[in-house]
Amino acid sequence: MEEIERIEQAVKGRQRKRYDRFVGIGQVVEQFISKQVEPKWKKYGDVVEIWEQVLPEELSKHCEIVDISGGSLSVKVDSPSHKYELRLCSSVIIKELQKECPRARLTKIKLL
Repeated sequence: MEEIERIEQAVKGRQRKRYDRFVGIGQVVEQFISKQVEPKWKKYGDVVEIWEQVLPEELSKHCEIVDISGGSLSVKVDSPSHKYELRLCSSVIIKELQKECPRARLTKIKLL
């Protein structure tokens, strides 16, 4: 009988625990936004605004910021000609971004 009890205990120990507390998807999204998105937006929101002001209107239609990390602003460009055009004016743009958004500590623009 003792052996059967030990086997039952071993099986119970391996079963997944059931959680009585359920969390709604809205709560999960709210926590994610407040912990992950908002801090980055506060730091990099100004970069996006200045980017839109500095970039020529015709070029802005073809470029999109996809990431800001490690001092690098990653920009997706939809055509080689626009990529070349952005490369030509990137030094002026990065200087303006550095001046207006020193907290972002940007050092280069990476074209994708």
